[in-house]
Amino acid sequence: MKRIIFALTQILIVIAARVDAQTAPIFVKGELSATNNHTGKIWLNELSMPDSTFNYSVAQAVYDKSAKLDWHIHPAGQILMVTEGEGYYQEKGQPAKVIHKGDVVKCPPGVAHWHGSTPGSTFTYVAVTPAQKGKTIWLQRVTDDEYKNAKNK
Repeated sequence: MKRIIFALTQILIVIAARVDAQTAPIFVKGELSATNNHTGKIWLNELSMPDSTFNYSVAQAVYDKSAKLDWHIHPAGQILMVTEGEGYYQEKGQPAKVIHKGDVVKCPPGVAHWHGSTPGSTFTYVAVTPAQKGKTIWLQRVTDDEYKNAKNK
């Protein structure tokens, strides 16, 4: 009986290790952002910076619950690949969309938008941002009403 219990314990340890490896983050969380272009806690990990061969950046952003970026514009657009959690994405003049792990969002060039996590979930994505037309243009904060309206979608 002791051998059976020992064998079952070993099997459970192996299964737990495999499950943990499958849910482990792909990249490290990064540095807590100290910029004044968001509300809440957001960590950023610059995975690849533009260079003479690849003129775009690749970064991971990890949002605490209810964290959100201010309205902003990417002159050359941006692609977000959601890897964890649930968030919001809204373009100026359009209703907010709820986005989830596995979603890919194309932020059009020159279009004001914001993205952030929902109140009940953290939110992580990998962003690909072309650099040839300039840096992100930061606009006003997302208002409490805009965020509440996103929650009601």
